[in-house]
Amino acid sequence: MSDVAYRLLDPTRPAMGLIVLRVDETIEQDFRRYIPPEAARLHVTRVQSGDNLTPDTIAGMEADLGAAAGLLPPSAGFDVVGYACTSGTAQIGPDRVRALVAAGTPTRHVTNPLSAALAAFADRGLGRVGIVSPYVASVAASLRRAFVAEGVAVPEMLSFGEEVEARVARIDPRSIAGAARALAARGGMDAVFLSCTNLQTYDILPELEAELGLPVLSSNRVLAWHMCRLAGIAAVADPSR
Repeated sequence: MSDVAYRLLDPTRPAMGLIVLRVDETIEQDFRRYIPPEAARLHVTRVQSGDNLTPDTIAGMEADLGAAAGLLPPSAGFDVVGYACTSGTAQIGPDRVRALVAAGTPTRHVTNPLSAALAAFADRGLGRVGIVSPYVASVAASLRRAFVAEGVAVPEMLSFGEEVEARVARIDPRSIAGAARALAARGGMDAVFLSCTNLQTYDILPELEAELGLPVLSSNRVLAWHMCRLAGIAAVADPSR
């Protein structure tokens, strides 16, 4: 057997890494729709996470986050890596998430749904945001505190009171839309945020925005938008439109 000559190609599209919870069934599907393959190279890894999302399972996820980042291909030359857990970031803290991910894989930027949401709120001048969360109070409350700590008022919040991630992934989008309507009806807010990367929100956002007359953002939408912005490409998920 003899060797055959070949040449190497340098990638021309930005590289994105996405760290997804073991139990998340939604965000990968959404990202393939938000960010077409011709726009970026998307690489996905999984982080160990409990079947239920609780403060204890989030703490355990923190210990595995760096190792999960380390399973992304090191030669990809990442422009941005996103940690896809809103409530996890709220409890662990964006700075700690950034440090753990950066220690696991070389990347120019690190983001997460919490930081992405705050960037989107700032872009739109949104200061009073209502939240729909799927989770029990002990998990949902951390996100509210994180927003308030960054100067974003959360006048109203609704939750489905769920812990089991397999059930979160199967919440009917019509139920999510109903919760958004009920939340907006309370008034006193200039946007609605649908929190959780495992919620099926992709198809209901345009209709809800038109109906409510308010920006309706989701964890997956803002994370896709922020990762595109950090990678320097036009974002299909741009919440400023």
